[in-house]
Amino acid sequence: MSAVNCGVRHCTIETSDGVKLHAKIFEPEEVEEESSSKDNPAVVLVHPYSILGGCQRLLRGIASGLASTGYKAVTFDMRGVGKSTGKPSLTGSKEIQDVVAVCKWASLNLPADRILLVGSSAGAPIAGSAVDKVEQVVGYVSLGYPFGLLASILFGRHHKAILRSPKPKLFVMGTRDGFTSVKQLKNKLKSAAGRVETCLLEGVSHFQMEGPAYDAEMVDLILRFVSSL
Repeated sequence: MSAVNCGVRHCTIETSDGVKLHAKIFEPEEVEEESSSKDNPAVVLVHPYSILGGCQRLLRGIASGLASTGYKAVTFDMRGVGKSTGKPSLTGSKEIQDVVAVCKWASLNLPADRILLVGSSAGAPIAGSAVDKVEQVVGYVSLGYPFGLLASILFGRHHKAILRSPKPKLFVMGTRDGFTSVKQLKNKLKSAAGRVETCLLEGVSHFQMEGPAYDAEMVDLILRFVSSL
């Protein structure tokens, strides 16, 4: 699909427990030949760990890249981040409600019959816990899921939900990820249900992959995966 211009608008989304989330909608500008873009799934992106400075700004490059190829993409600050109200939780347990609220809002207001859920770093386990809580979510992409032993102290309670989900999954990781080894990733995914794909970026570290230098590559991987759903 050829690149098109994209626009950004802001909105506030309320969660089931009354937290108000600041979100941004990246969408292709209306172009007649892009009418087929209406059939594309909306992409909801979940940012890295709030407590270590994770915020929606880190996903701006991926979101604008997706919008420029005809997809609507949503980024948002989880509770306690930026202009969002509430307080972040240590293990990301409360933030599951944030992801569910944004997905449900997107399905009603964009509108979107299908949603692809993408989580970056700690956003991956949080998003994974929300996948089966929203009917419209048809697939899941993890960018640097922290499956390693130390990270599992915080996020281990999320593992079961995404590994049991029958929905299609793509796990993207650098081979030099400091939180998860390639062996740990493969061992975890042995028990995963449904269709599971992995993409390993040779010689790339966790935070390198999160950086803007890899945004275009992340967009390409997401597009390739979503086209198969």
